[in-house]
Amino acid sequence: MTLGSLPSYDATAVDTVGDHAVVVGASMAGLLAGRVLADGYDRVTILDRDPLPDEPVARRGVPQATHAHVMLEPARAMLETLFPGYLDDLTDAGGITIDTARELEYHHDGGFVADGLDSVPMYCASRPLFEQLTRRHASETANVTLRPETHVTGLVSDEGAERVTGVQYREDGSEATLSADLVVDARGRNSPVPAWLENHGYAKPETDTVSVDVGYATTRIERPPAETTTMLVGTSPPTTQGGAVIPIEDDQWMVTLSGLHGEYPPTDPDGFMTCAELLPVSHVADILAANDRVAEIHPFRFPSSTRRRYDQLDAFPDGLLVTGDALASFNPVYGQGMSVSALDALQLHAALAAGTDDLAARFFDRTADVIEPVWQLTVGSDFAHDATTGPKPPGTDLFNRYMDRLIPTAHDNDYVAEELKRVIRLQQDPTKLLAPGVLARVLAPNWLTAQGET
Repeated sequence: MTLGSLPSYDATAVDTVGDHAVVVGASMAGLLAGRVLADGYDRVTILDRDPLPDEPVARRGVPQATHAHVMLEPARAMLETLFPGYLDDLTDAGGITIDTARELEYHHDGGFVADGLDSVPMYCASRPLFEQLTRRHASETANVTLRPETHVTGLVSDEGAERVTGVQYREDGSEATLSADLVVDARGRNSPVPAWLENHGYAKPETDTVSVDVGYATTRIERPPAETTTMLVGTSPPTTQGGAVIPIEDDQWMVTLSGLHGEYPPTDPDGFMTCAELLPVSHVADILAANDRVAEIHPFRFPSSTRRRYDQLDAFPDGLLVTGDALASFNPVYGQGMSVSALDALQLHAALAAGTDDLAARFFDRTADVIEPVWQLTVGSDFAHDATTGPKPPGTDLFNRYMDRLIPTAHDNDYVAEELKRVIRLQQDPTKLLAPGVLARVLAPNWLTAQGET
């Protein structure tokens, strides 16, 4: 399921179902989950082991904080719905809005994708700014409390571990217990919940792991205030390297270079520039050469995409959920993590609207519907590279051969370009690229031209 196929958020649809919910992790996923839970619980407490500064600064618990992020349509829609005024605040803080139909320059498979037909905004800012504004809005929700520098050390359960009843935590050097009707784990891909399940007599979720061995490096450079060039350079086999130029606050661009399967970009200035010059188009290198660097070059490694199949478990304790990267962690090159977290939050809302009976099973089924098309799209794209290993989604090779024809068609066909961009923005399922109107333009363009269509 993508944004266009999910029911809308409606706070009045959720009755009060409990006294206290605890969210572990003040990530974007955790903050969005906490706000949704505020509709159904009298109190919501969001715990995080890091300090949670009032300013937009990188923090230790977000290893990608110094790298490029964008807000696609699902995240935009949920943030503005849950936190009215969020987008105005983002713009006031220097965030940049671009039209993905006409202002996003996307180079892939030998050319630039044509302009789309629908004007859809994409918001660009640093990850610390996105998070700082989300924290502020979450903390302004009357029944939500954020507790920084609180290290959760374990889950608390009843004697038979049939229900989680709270968390153990360490704060200011002291150990304590916090009771809760519901605990939501949003601690990312290293979530300890699978180990806890195994230690308490449950099966661990099966984990799909697809090795991509991505490395990327990011710096910030000066940006003339009137310039908002936004560019993505995708990796098309046999090329394993790509890049991105994203305008952010403080009159800066964030420039990221990436490489698959061990082809890591250098982190010294000369090597970074040389790597940019090796991209299939000169635009990224030209922007780097013309503007002064204002930050160090920060590296990041991402070994594999992972998906934990909680939706396939036969038994799971009451009073516990996991969300965000703890469910599925995607190759960050595609920039869809925040939007998937937003869709997870929307599915949490829908699950709560039906009460708390079998909440975990219903929530995991719903989030599986969100994750599946994104997993198919991103992991499927990674399998275009022969060195990618792991369980391959069914139909991947056939779909990739089709995409080898679709993307060049999208270089000069605005209809196909629009459908492709809607999939990338998570507005529609990738299967929409197999709709008759797209198929005909990709596979039989000469016949369409003869019919007077384009």
